[in-house]
Amino acid sequence: MAQPPIPQTRPPQLRRAVTPWGSFSWGYSDVGADIFIGLGLVLAAAAGASNVAFLFAGIVYVCIGLAYTELAAAYPFAGGGPYFVLRGLGDVFGFIAGWAVLLDFTIDITIFAWSCIDYSSQLLPMLVGSAHPWVHFLAVLGLIVALCFLNVMGVRESTAFNGIVAGIDVLSETAILCFGFLFAFRPELLIHTMQASWPSPYHLMLGTSLAIISFVGLESISQAAQETYRPASVIPRTSVALILTILIFALAYSNLALGMQPWHPILDAHGHHLQFWQIFPHDQDNQGKAVALLAAQVPYWGALASLYVPVLGAILLLISSNSGVFGSSRIAYSMSRADLLPSIFQRIHARFRTPAVSIFAFCGLAAVTLMFAALPSLFPRAMSLYVRLFHGESGLDFLADLYAFGAATSYSFVFVALIALRLVDPFSPRKFKIPVNWPVRFRGENTGIPIIGIFGFIGIFSILVFTLMTHPIGRIAGPAWLALGFILYLIYRRHRGLPLFRSQKHDWQRHQMEILRTSGDLELLDQYTANLKAAAERKKAGA
Repeated sequence: MAQPPIPQTRPPQLRRAVTPWGSFSWGYSDVGADIFIGLGLVLAAAAGASNVAFLFAGIVYVCIGLAYTELAAAYPFAGGGPYFVLRGLGDVFGFIAGWAVLLDFTIDITIFAWSCIDYSSQLLPMLVGSAHPWVHFLAVLGLIVALCFLNVMGVRESTAFNGIVAGIDVLSETAILCFGFLFAFRPELLIHTMQASWPSPYHLMLGTSLAIISFVGLESISQAAQETYRPASVIPRTSVALILTILIFALAYSNLALGMQPWHPILDAHGHHLQFWQIFPHDQDNQGKAVALLAAQVPYWGALASLYVPVLGAILLLISSNSGVFGSSRIAYSMSRADLLPSIFQRIHARFRTPAVSIFAFCGLAAVTLMFAALPSLFPRAMSLYVRLFHGESGLDFLADLYAFGAATSYSFVFVALIALRLVDPFSPRKFKIPVNWPVRFRGENTGIPIIGIFGFIGIFSILVFTLMTHPIGRIAGPAWLALGFILYLIYRRHRGLPLFRSQKHDWQRHQMEILRTSGDLELLDQYTANLKAAAERKKAGA
């Protein structure tokens, strides 16, 4: 008697469990927390032009947000920017962009866990880094370990956690701004501060490069696209809402800070700004908790805010660190599936259906980064050479340097990929398309070059140049990270027998059909196949 066929089991796939609010909260948990770190750093660098630095970075951020919205809706696949660059520019550039983003999100894990403890120290002085460096270090390390296991358990649990805190924080930050502008803001003081404390060109470039930190993280939405149901419909709505929310908050907080109380610069022994506000005590530990210090000075609301904002800020920074774990693991998963990283990074946990190997790997790398950032405070005498080389930068400054470099590098590639994909893949339906396009004809197909994308590339490339000019660690460790990664990439590709400097053959059409089918956007799948069929008929008729 014939034996029944053995059923073919498919390997575990990422679970589609992210709702529209979950999609927004993944982005907000990362971008929304950036102002808690970026505000103090930018004020310490750009002084009276801090709002200008935020404005320039904010305009670039809008361009970045529009680019990611179009790309993530058209290509709803885990991996975000590196995946878009891979499709548009090929394997080598896809790896470089992905490796830069992996730096960014690995630093994301560490820098937000670090600042989470800084905000907690507002209520728990024993966590202050300068007074208790080992306690601070162990607390940050403990958060990284806990987030590692949380993400292995599943995206649904992480998304629910993010959604609750994101909603509370939006209400809280809005309340701080409303009470601050109603009862503490003085327009004449804002004008006076900008005139009296305008920074040097160097410090303005430094402040602008740090301001982009306040807008990093929108990519989290696109990285969750493969776990979002009907992403082509959900992502444009959540991305546009997030762009507007974060832009308003960043510009409002910077102007409120400059027009709230008189302040003047205080310099350290090397001539670097430690702080500018009178409400900032003369202490670098307070740079990392600027929003909490600002909220405490708001009339009427400040007494309550001084109690809950440090807690809320710490929780939001915690979930932003959580989004770093999520983002780095999904990027590594996507790069592994494209043969840019070893196949071990795409292994899915059989029970939890999450990329557990990638999560453990990059949480471990984040822990190593934490150790290096904390060395000057843990061993001050042994690290005197390090302190001299890098101008006495704190651990937070060290992390911010690498964070700014990784973001500016990866975003620059994404803008180029946006333009390239418009040319080489005009067939994929774009439910959201960046407005203002220059119509062109390429390979017999009508398409358009996004003018906003060109301006966005110029803006983010300028910020990358500012970062290399003004960040002593960023211009050394950032390029070194890329060089090391590229060497490992060549070794891996040679071991696998894959082209070193050329792209391997990808069946992007079949791949696009599969991701549209699994995303639930069947009408877009029908439109895509119709576009391919029409193009084939035009090509046949032309021949």
